[in-house]
Amino acid sequence: MFGCHTIIASDYVIKGHVPAAAVAKLFAERPAIKGISVPGMPPGSPGMTGQKIGPLLVYEIAEGSPVVFLIE
Repeated sequence: MFGCHTIIASDYVIKGHVPAAAVAKLFAERPAIKGISVPGMPPGSPGMTGQKIGPLLVYEIAEGSPVVFLIE
């Protein structure tokens, strides 16, 4: 779940180049997770150059195996 940037917002951690739609969903739904992450630095993700190569997966930061939070 390692992302290149970390934000602490309210009770959540937001890691990496996370799209605004995922942040909006996080605060609208307020799930019982630690936060969300876009691991690595995928080309074409918000703030990254290059062309997007397929869907961008945003994962929950929680206990256990990674779970997809949002697909953009």
